Amino acid sequence: MKKRKKAALYDPYLDVLGGGEKHILSILKVLENEEYEIHIFWDKNLQDDFKVQFDLSFKYVPTFLPNIFQKKTAFLKKILTLKNYDCFFYVTDGSYFFSNAKKNFVFCMVPNKSLYNMNFVNKLKTANFRFIANSKFTQSRVLAWGIKSKVIYPYLDDRFIKQDIRVLPKEKIILSVGRFFRQLHAKQHKSLISFFKKLKASSALYKDFKLVLVGGLRGEDKDYFEELKEAAKQESSIILKPNVLFDELFTWYGKAGFLWHFTGFGIDETKYPQRVEHLGIVPLEAMAMGCIAFCYNAGGPRELIDDGKNGFLFTSENELVEKMTRLAQDQMLQKRIQNEAKEYVRKHFNYEVFRKRVREAILEN
Repeated sequence: MKKRKKAALYDPYLDVLGGGEKHILSILKVLENEEYEIHIFWDKNLQDDFKVQFDLSFKYVPTFLPNIFQKKTAFLKKILTLKNYDCFFYVTDGSYFFSNAKKNFVFCMVPNKSLYNMNFVNKLKTANFRFIANSKFTQSRVLAWGIKSKVIYPYLDDRFIKQDIRVLPKEKIILSVGRFFRQLHAKQHKSLISFFKKLKASSALYKDFKLVLVGGLRGEDKDYFEELKEAAKQESSIILKPNVLFDELFTWYGKAGFLWHFTGFGIDETKYPQRVEHLGIVPLEAMAMGCIAFCYNAGGPRELIDDGKNGFLFTSENELVEKMTRLAQDQMLQKRIQNEAKEYVRKHFNYEVFRKRVREAILEN
């Protein structure tokens, strides 16, 4: 029997279970389909979490191994362990190490300069690593810091790709999807709540609209969530939904007519690229479900949204309300945008396109 090749991952943020984690795990899933054995350096088996959070499961349960990347682990042990792998993937937290796996990759999902300090020692450590970026925006930022990379966009699950948007029961719901937290590329929930209140008060057109905020919530962010509840408590049409399962999120996408994505709002992306949206998997999921996306004009969404064709970009509250009001009153325009968005996602973000990108960047080079 032919011996299976091996691929391994070390992601120090794995338990965050965000879009970046789904992206890198999806790359591993492609390798599993190419008959690779998958190993993950993490001290807990997260297979069930992958299924619940992402609806992502492997054909064979990955082997979860003790974290050998702690400082106390001997250098020799790391080297002897990594030499067994045909492909090794690392999501950097700013630290680097030597690896003698056959192929080595750094997955760049956060364009934060502090994570890519290529001093002399780090250049030596990464001499046999290649870099993968999750978007052209991230690619352009790390290139400015002296690192060349290849882009592998993520894909959307077949549930999104194959969904017939003509049968979805759209309601007057504005949806926002993103983890409830303050750090890095925060989703600007307070700005969303404040602006929605202004919008409701501005015109009778919006009197029946609801704002639904869906996102993951961890224990350390509960104080922030309480602040959001306080900000929303006088407006019954604002609904906060923490830690929903994948099926419920899918249902919200199906019911919502519009998506607001405020990540990066008011941020200078040149100075603080890590604080704007790095890619924008949420807008893509919304577009696939006939939920018309309005995204702040910065970072990744700029390369996904063709303004006025498959969604909308905005740089100010005035621009958002102008475009939102025009769309809310024009059913024909809504249908055209929905259809254009659906076709764009179906064509560029299906699994086969993703698999081809992974093969070209990982397996064929």
